[in-house]
Amino acid sequence: MSRLIDRLIKEGYLNSPRIIQAFKEISRADFALEELIKKEGREFIEEYNAPLSISFGQTVSQPLTVAFMLELLQPEKGDRILDIGSGSGWQTALLAKIVGQDGFVYAIERIRELKEFGQRNVGKYGFKNVEFVCGDGSKGLGDKAPFDRIIAAAAGEEIQPEWKKQLKIGGRLAAPVGNAIRLLIKTGEDKFKKKEYPGFAFVPLIKEK
Repeated sequence: MSRLIDRLIKEGYLNSPRIIQAFKEISRADFALEELIKKEGREFIEEYNAPLSISFGQTVSQPLTVAFMLELLQPEKGDRILDIGSGSGWQTALLAKIVGQDGFVYAIERIRELKEFGQRNVGKYGFKNVEFVCGDGSKGLGDKAPFDRIIAAAAGEEIQPEWKKQLKIGGRLAAPVGNAIRLLIKTGEDKFKKKEYPGFAFVPLIKEK
């Protein structure tokens, strides 16, 4: 086990066995830029608890933040998940591992070059339960809805209405709002339980014009 994963477990950021196993099996270094790997080495990338640039003003998220959000999301075997702002594909691959062959992950990324980058990276693991889409993540993915879980990697001023509509009753949605992570649990057609966790930083959610 890597020192970083061990520390995230000891500090309480990683708790669920399926999420921990995914962190162990999906190498963050497989989702970094090749020039960064050559410069810093794979071990540095694996142990570096901070965001990594993947160009276009986007990043591979900090492991602590990904762990925290996945624990809030509580993805389960067989879930259908929408991953908004898939970027490097690291979180997408973690989700694909967690939900297993009976589940499915739809990864949406607005920047075509990053969509292709993430798709190549996830392809290293041979997952058959992932589909990448290039599009405006703020609108969700209505033709594939409803989803058991929705997770976003970019911060808006509020949770997008389309995401709420596309979430199943009983489903969970984790997304940044400003400098906080917000968790919504859908209890009825238009009813949600809400919790907020401040103290995080994210790239902004950009809507297509």
